[in-house]
Amino acid sequence: MAGVDMAPDVAQRLFEEGATLVLLGVPQGTELGIDYKSWKVGPRFRGVKMIPPGLHFLHYSSSNPAHVGGETGPKTGLFLTLKPRQIVLANWDPKEEDLNFSASENEEEVSRVRANLKDLDPFLGPYPYEVMRKWVSLTDRLTQDVADRLQPLSGRVCAFCDVIPELQLRHTKDREEHNLPKNDVACQSMKEGLERLPLMKQREGTELRFSAIPSQMYPPGATPAQITQCNLDQSYALETLLEKHHKLQPLDVLGELQFAFVCFLIGNVYEGFEHWKRLLALLCRAEDAMRSRGELYLGLIAVLYHQLGEIPPDFFVDIVSQDNFLTSTLQVASHESDPER
Repeated sequence: MAGVDMAPDVAQRLFEEGATLVLLGVPQGTELGIDYKSWKVGPRFRGVKMIPPGLHFLHYSSSNPAHVGGETGPKTGLFLTLKPRQIVLANWDPKEEDLNFSASENEEEVSRVRANLKDLDPFLGPYPYEVMRKWVSLTDRLTQDVADRLQPLSGRVCAFCDVIPELQLRHTKDREEHNLPKNDVACQSMKEGLERLPLMKQREGTELRFSAIPSQMYPPGATPAQITQCNLDQSYALETLLEKHHKLQPLDVLGELQFAFVCFLIGNVYEGFEHWKRLLALLCRAEDAMRSRGELYLGLIAVLYHQLGEIPPDFFVDIVSQDNFLTSTLQVASHESDPER
């Protein structure tokens, strides 16, 4: 876990004033990271030290041992806000392949770790200060309150959805009650085989809780002309979203945009990318809002400036139509904001 070179007195001060994540029992070979940096865990790893106060994203992926293939599992992450000198204690749960943070609620255990922190120091990797500026630029609008509202109730952001069958058809009689063929009856076609597959749903509590983008872009009772106008200028839909989800702090919608981007870029959550695209498209198609919410759109320019530096331009090109989502969306925004229109 190599980091930037720093003077010994600076390192000592950061060690004393920074937060510490003590992560015990993490298997060797696990891919673990914080914010914009990740590593393969070695045999001596016990956590991360010298962490600056503020919002961070801890993420990890369990791995099989090298002698059985060494495959890396899907990524799991969580947002957490750390205070100066705070110690967060977690133990690896081999059954769940996840970190259990319940030990952090045991004040006696945390005090014991604090008293022996210097003995633990050789086993703690330093926070990667070389990427701190980049991390801050990607999350400067994202608060812990916004992250708490958006991340799943389980507290974990998972790259793969945890899904379960909509209907629990464990026995033959269960299938008969729903007029479904027995499992031991051979399928006569591919269509029949697909129809036999169970309908799946995401396990309750594991869903990302993004703001719902309105499906109806116009107010009730709108005339045909108004419907057309509201589909061209989606300010009504944007104001509806802000009123429902960000009424007290409208600028938090920029934090949501950053949350979705981080979930995709670092957490490997495709749903984050889809929501980021839809939310950005809505913001860029709201002509009246651009005039009335200048602070929001100045902030959006800064957010996009830092986000777009992290991904190649051709990433957004549809391989079928060759249409570039980003280019077309920003062209709309430029056209809508043109004062000479």
